[in-house]
Amino acid sequence: MVKSAVLGYPRIGTGRAMKKSIEAYWAGKESEEQLQATAKAVRQERWETIRNAGVDVIPSGDFTLYDHLLDHSFNFGVVPQRYVEQKLSPLDTFFAMGRGRQDKSKGIDVVASEMGKFFDSNYHIVKVDHDENTKFSVKRNQQLEEYKEAKELGIETRPVMFGPITYLSLVRKSREASADFEPLSLLDSLIPVYKEILTSLKEAGAAEVQLDEPILVMDKAEQYGDLFKKTYEALASVGPKITITSAYGRVGKSIEYLKSLPIHALHLDLDREPKQLDEVLAALKGTSIGIELGVVSGRNIWKTDLKAAKALAEKAISALGAEKVVVSTSSSLLHTPISLAVENKLTAEQKSWLSFASEKCEEVAALAEALNGQEGAAFEQNTKDIAARREFERTSDSAVRDRVAGITDAQLKRKSPFPARREAQKKHLNLPKFPTTTIGSFPQTKEIRLARSKFTKGELSQEDYEKAMEAEIKHACEFQEKVGLDLFVHGEPERNDMVQYFGEQLTGFIFTQLGWVQSYGSRYVRPPIVVSDVSRPSPMTVRWSAYAQSQTSKPMKGMLTGPVTILNWSFPRADVSKEVQSKQLALALRDEVVDLANAGIKAIQVDEPAIREGLPLRKADWDNYLQWAVDSFRLSTSGVEDDIQVHSHFCYSDFGDIFPSIQGLDADVISIEASKADLKLLDVFKNHGYSNEIGPGVYDIHSPRVPGEQEIKDRIAAMAKVLSPDLMIVNPDCGLKTRGWKETEESLANLVAAARWARKEYA
Repeated sequence: MVKSAVLGYPRIGTGRAMKKSIEAYWAGKESEEQLQATAKAVRQERWETIRNAGVDVIPSGDFTLYDHLLDHSFNFGVVPQRYVEQKLSPLDTFFAMGRGRQDKSKGIDVVASEMGKFFDSNYHIVKVDHDENTKFSVKRNQQLEEYKEAKELGIETRPVMFGPITYLSLVRKSREASADFEPLSLLDSLIPVYKEILTSLKEAGAAEVQLDEPILVMDKAEQYGDLFKKTYEALASVGPKITITSAYGRVGKSIEYLKSLPIHALHLDLDREPKQLDEVLAALKGTSIGIELGVVSGRNIWKTDLKAAKALAEKAISALGAEKVVVSTSSSLLHTPISLAVENKLTAEQKSWLSFASEKCEEVAALAEALNGQEGAAFEQNTKDIAARREFERTSDSAVRDRVAGITDAQLKRKSPFPARREAQKKHLNLPKFPTTTIGSFPQTKEIRLARSKFTKGELSQEDYEKAMEAEIKHACEFQEKVGLDLFVHGEPERNDMVQYFGEQLTGFIFTQLGWVQSYGSRYVRPPIVVSDVSRPSPMTVRWSAYAQSQTSKPMKGMLTGPVTILNWSFPRADVSKEVQSKQLALALRDEVVDLANAGIKAIQVDEPAIREGLPLRKADWDNYLQWAVDSFRLSTSGVEDDIQVHSHFCYSDFGDIFPSIQGLDADVISIEASKADLKLLDVFKNHGYSNEIGPGVYDIHSPRVPGEQEIKDRIAAMAKVLSPDLMIVNPDCGLKTRGWKETEESLANLVAAARWARKEYA
């Protein structure tokens, strides 16, 4: 019999239960016991949902209060000394590692661990410091705890962990570590910890464990054969049967050593890389290793074509036998919303196209039933729904398609090189040396969210809503005057999200009400869904930026989200290429940039934080992506005169390996997340050189702590050793949407004071 499996499930809870409980705990409104009770209820809900859908293999151990990579480090006893010194409770230490902590009355002040993107997804991992002296132990056996918890509910589960090689590949090399240290050198000391955990699971009755090794889809893993052999021979000797998962791409040449490992099964991502199946089946034939087919996407929200998935599975059954085949999700479902059942504003037609986490569980189960000879009504309905979606996809906006087809090389270039543009911009902006600015957003207060909610529900008129937003923008301008910033922003009070806001004003998108997806910690987003060709019916931001400029004599930055980021942070179409979708977005944004300039906005920021995130995981696939990604940005920004200063912003971007493409964007100013990455990105600029203006972030905005003035001075001084002081902008790491006004004012006051010091120091 073919079985069904799910690799992981959203951990946010119905109605965002975890967000509410975690943030209530942080605010001192809930106890640890109340928080843990909510977490236990959410775990039960997750397991029961998967079981009730008919799935055979249910995951446990994939839950977290903040981030699952952080969980591993914390559970392994890897707690850097700066957190130990704060003398916090274990739970507060855990949260401090994720988000920092500051309480001056108690002498507590510690920065957060570095954050990074998880492969090419929009999920953020927390990367804890490791060095030669790192020791591992089982401080908490989360996998055993959750396995037993589910078993008490009568639910048998498959415990989930990162595989040790992926774990060490994702953590952070401490800046105090020696130059030649690599975290993978700690593998021998980590394996005994895994053996202890797996032994305990076997003793508790677990028949199988899932070890996630997505590092297998990276080029470098092809050199890790000896590491995998050593690791899995050790683990297989003590634990339950092991299934290795390889989500987010293709295993490539690594199959040559994977086929010889003493494992129960190998999982493949056949949503992203269906062509790898034949090669892997040929390699596994004649071995004892089974195959888990990731045919139901864990990354997108489109209904699975079960007929096509069944054909792939039948190929595997023919090669290996039904008893060695499992049908599964391509990755954890944490990248998808929980359920379509709560969406009552989508049309019946739109809902027939889509599948969220709970529906994907049903798809996996229906597929297994069909493969076992029980092709039921759900399978038949799926075939009809897929056909209807394909019919809808045949419609197109010929004007949009024609405009994309007519893009010329001239549209991808500014009129003059940067030096000439910079001189023209100086005359209009009149900024001092070390000019200060922010990345765009200011705190989204309860009042802002309430006004937006009332307007959305029809309880607030258009006129009253606009007056409320004008009042917030006026306040933002007055605040910036008070603090002493040089280049202003309007604060973005009218924006629900940096992608959703634009999607709502463009054709081609649809939106969920409650389709929340975890980005990191308690931060969730509702990605828009691209369903057809994209265009801009009317200006999107001009009205607000022009109003903001009318409130001050200081220059105002217009704020836009770039085409690649809008695409990567939405659920894109599956029927046309990302390149086509990105260029449609770029043309819409090009019109917006021109309109902003015509309205008197002399600086325009087009953010592309996702440009590195969207980079294919295999280097052989880079060139095509980088070409259209860079072209999309330039298409968006090159329709204006030289005196318009074009900015862009990047965060979580380890872009040393694609630096020529960052230079190729030809932005007048780029701002980067530097402080949370401990300034390590600056080495890239030192090694490659960068001639345009740059704003390396001087403090981490993801933490509620306020950086001291001297701390910011020290960062500016460190940056000035690498970058030309004449080209430096002073700004935070990222936008301030999630912060409070008090900490924002204190932080920016220190930033402005440090910049004024720098003007004298580097005069």
